[in-house]
Amino acid sequence: MKSSRTHLVLTTLVVVSMLGSISVGQSLNRQVGTQFTVTADPLVPRPSVQPCKVQLFSGFQFAFFAESEQTFQYTPPANCPGPWAAVVFEADFSENAGQQFDRTASVYLNDTDIYFGTTPEPLATLTNTWHVERDVTDYTALLAAAQPGAIVLPNCTTDCPPPYNTELNGIFTVSADLEFYPVKGHGQPTPDAVLPLVQPNGSGGVNLPGFVYTPADQLTTTFTLPTNIEQAYLDVVTQGQQSDEFWYSCVPNNLTTELQSCGGTAFREAEITIDGQPAGVAPVFPWIFTGGIDPFLWVPTPGVQTLDLMPYRVNLTPFAGLLSNGQKHTVALNVLNVNSQFSVTGTLLLFEDHNSQQVTGEVTVNTIQPPNPVITTNLHVNGNNVSGTVNTTSQRQFQLGGFVNTSHGKVSTFIQQSVNFNNFQRFNINANEYVQDISQFTPANYSIETQQGRGRSVSVESFQYPLTVNIDVTFPNGQTQQTTVVSQEFKSFVVSPSFTGSVDNKVNSQDTLNFNTGQNTNASSSQRYTLDGFRESYDCEIGNEANVLKFVSRGCNRSKKFK
Repeated sequence: MKSSRTHLVLTTLVVVSMLGSISVGQSLNRQVGTQFTVTADPLVPRPSVQPCKVQLFSGFQFAFFAESEQTFQYTPPANCPGPWAAVVFEADFSENAGQQFDRTASVYLNDTDIYFGTTPEPLATLTNTWHVERDVTDYTALLAAAQPGAIVLPNCTTDCPPPYNTELNGIFTVSADLEFYPVKGHGQPTPDAVLPLVQPNGSGGVNLPGFVYTPADQLTTTFTLPTNIEQAYLDVVTQGQQSDEFWYSCVPNNLTTELQSCGGTAFREAEITIDGQPAGVAPVFPWIFTGGIDPFLWVPTPGVQTLDLMPYRVNLTPFAGLLSNGQKHTVALNVLNVNSQFSVTGTLLLFEDHNSQQVTGEVTVNTIQPPNPVITTNLHVNGNNVSGTVNTTSQRQFQLGGFVNTSHGKVSTFIQQSVNFNNFQRFNINANEYVQDISQFTPANYSIETQQGRGRSVSVESFQYPLTVNIDVTFPNGQTQQTTVVSQEFKSFVVSPSFTGSVDNKVNSQDTLNFNTGQNTNASSSQRYTLDGFRESYDCEIGNEANVLKFVSRGCNRSKKFK
């Protein structure tokens, strides 16, 4: 049988990968009748012990571009040194009433991203507040020493370019802390090294998020790594910006004019390489900003993960032997088909063999090939009238295998993975109407087989990113009116030798917006978040009418407990 340590590491990483580090955009404002930002997301489960709290910063304000990056100094808690059973990042935001765009916010410790999310648009007459938190226990190796940190939240008011300098007045106030929970007995193993892909455009000792503008651009770092790596993972965030914010609505470049849409096709995917060779794939989740498509769709409930973008964890363990050979290695990621701009982060997580200074091994199988998306169009053009469909598909199956010779024997890892994609768009464009209906599905499935001696274990993970968007723009009586219906979902499922669990997070929303008056009608939305098999089940549903919270299910009052 394989060692208990290896078993625990595998189980922990599979669970955290599946549940996204229990990353949530949790609102504490579940009072019926509120317009404040509210979600059905659960709080992070805590151990039943008193935590030590470290304030990262308090009352930081973001009003001007010159304040976009604000730094702080982190010091570990002196009264409860590690190891810790759990570490939880918390942040509380507020924004005054008025007008402002949605903004991206991110928090870093020594260049490592520990939070990445977007803000709600402000309420017209009320100061909005919201709360986010994330389980960062896997990043405890980063938290053992004092180091610089930064929060990055680009914003502008009177320093915006005209005419926004007289229109936008929304100012963000943010406070954040870390909660450290002491270990009772033996804690779960966590990565021994947490290493960021360093963003090259930083300043002041802490770097801003990395950006890629073309498919050839890379977020890339060359590392001198430990020589006793047993397992390796990469946490990836890829968020579309500017016209790539709506990448799921894009079309081939030669159709952008007649379909009045963005270019680069509707397919995006993150590619990971080690020393220039393909090493992994990360599908891009179709996150929607709170100003996306129609801002009233997301009041009071934003889209799935909008407040806290969940990293996708890529398993690089088949490369552990290669990474341990004492030579420098370059890890890089790029986003396929970038047409405008993507914000990207990457964090390398390494488990080491504590009883060996040097492990050996090699990659035995690597069948990753570049994706080859297929685009099928069926369009009918008659002057300015266009109708028909654009279908973009990609199907990828590949295998990765490798082994390491450790102090407790040879450990082999074999991964079979499929990452598929289907985006179907229907258009109907004429003088009286513009219709764009989008149906997108991104299933990713993989099995991980670990072999040590005669012991063998298999874990299976599944991710699904369904999205449907129906946009109908009409022009009654000289007005411009848009009716939008959106359904967005994150589904995941895992089966391992010691754990079975699932997550389903779904938001449905609809609204009709009059662009001439800025008023909306028929707004309604709902969210249901269910989680089963991890510490405790959770099932919360909320419903909204006319941009006000109207319903909260009983299950929302049940918090998950740490066991």
